[in-house]
Amino acid sequence: QLQLVQSGGGYVQFGGSLRLSCVVAGNSGIASESLAIGWFRQAPGKEREWVSCITGSGAVTNYADSVKGRFTISRDNARNTMYLQMNSLKPEDTAVYLCAAYRKPDMCGESQWSFAYWGQGTQVIVSS
Repeated sequence: QLQLVQSGGGYVQFGGSLRLSCVVAGNSGIASESLAIGWFRQAPGKEREWVSCITGSGAVTNYADSVKGRFTISRDNARNTMYLQMNSLKPEDTAVYLCAAYRKPDMCGESQWSFAYWGQGTQVIVSS
């Protein structure tokens, strides 16, 4: 069974940085590079929002306009780990962040309904 295990997050002041990690774990036999990865976030009282995606090889990335130029998605398939580097954080970035995966490695998806596997979520709080 494939699992996504998240780490990172926490509390940071306005303008600060955080890095989130998402590890592909479990004994599914699914190779990390066969998974496209997305990051989503959900703030209290708001709908889940797509943040970024990366294809299985890492060749293609995409970002929501709200984070473009501040966030960087990356992956290290040898370590089965994906990252979301978040810089210049703003209070409006406060949310629970979730990584997600699906088995179409060449597609950089934005719809949460496309993703079959989800991490447990990690809280990011940015103070003003």
